[in-house]
Amino acid sequence: MKQFKIMLPTVAEAKKFVAAAAKCDFDIDVYYNRVTIDAKSILGVLSLDLTHVLTVELHGEDAGFEAFLKGYAPENNSAA
Repeated sequence: MKQFKIMLPTVAEAKKFVAAAAKCDFDIDVYYNRVTIDAKSILGVLSLDLTHVLTVELHGEDAGFEAFLKGYAPENNSAA
């Protein structure tokens, strides 16, 4: 199980994130405070406060998705 910190400052980026997560054949969770959301649920992800850093937990491995997540790291995001 791996964890990544990401920021999704726009709805368009949240949609890209959900689309990329949906391609993975394992569970992916997104955490903010005490809320846990399925990363493959666009409504769930959009219900989170996208102005804050989110924690993504992978229950499997996909090098392509992990590289995608690194592009959304808070230090890569000017909104952070």
